[in-house]
Amino acid sequence: MDAATLRSVPLFASLDSKATAELGEYLTIHDYPKSATIFRNGDPGDAMYLIDVGKVRISITDADGAVVTLAELGPGDFFGDMSMLDGHGRSANATATENARLAKLTRDDFLSFMKSDPRVTLELLTTLTGRLRRTDDLLRHRVARNINEIEAARMTLSDRASDKIAEFGGSWKFIFAGIVFLWCWIVVNMLMDKGFDPYPYLFLCLVLNMLQAFQGPIIMMSQNRQAEKDRLRANLDYQVNLKNELLLGDIIRRLDEIQKRKHE
Repeated sequence: MDAATLRSVPLFASLDSKATAELGEYLTIHDYPKSATIFRNGDPGDAMYLIDVGKVRISITDADGAVVTLAELGPGDFFGDMSMLDGHGRSANATATENARLAKLTRDDFLSFMKSDPRVTLELLTTLTGRLRRTDDLLRHRVARNINEIEAARMTLSDRASDKIAEFGGSWKFIFAGIVFLWCWIVVNMLMDKGFDPYPYLFLCLVLNMLQAFQGPIIMMSQNRQAEKDRLRANLDYQVNLKNELLLGDIIRRLDEIQKRKHE
């Protein structure tokens, strides 16, 4: 991987010629055929990768067992940096979607290079922050979908019936049906010599009161379930925000460490 290719990577764009040449000495080149697995979630994280040729898909498997694509990376992109920094296991899967040539930078080599030029760490943290924001957007979308699925799985027959009744009771169909029903009731009793409910339609009033007595609690049941869904969604939003706060705090801590090293 030549100096121009290395500088096309945002992580190393600010490096001068000497630093770029030094970095190139630490890299090793590896070829991966299409559909090859570069690493899996949970594998030891001891290196990061720079894409010279080809494309790589970064994905995870969610709680529902579905594969979620986090990113589609191409030439000039890099991945595997989080596990390389903290030394923990991989947090996602990396798969070559076409024949790929990757430059590998191990954790030990990166630490040696970082000591010689701390600017690369600042660039890395900036890029990690951008990736964190994109991942949070994706997680927020997945959380919203999962809430609906979980709520649908918990619903009983009576819950579905109350939702349908509440949906019909708050529609124009219900209003038009009510108007037709009232007019039919009145016309029938007016045309008959001895109607079953003559004016002032006391039986009609009784029917309407009974309908209102049952419709009110049914609508409240549906509203209470919607409030429960809103509570779950708010709780998951809080968890995402808390994760953001913890990770941003870790980034600030790393920046403080870099600043201290500069003054040593």
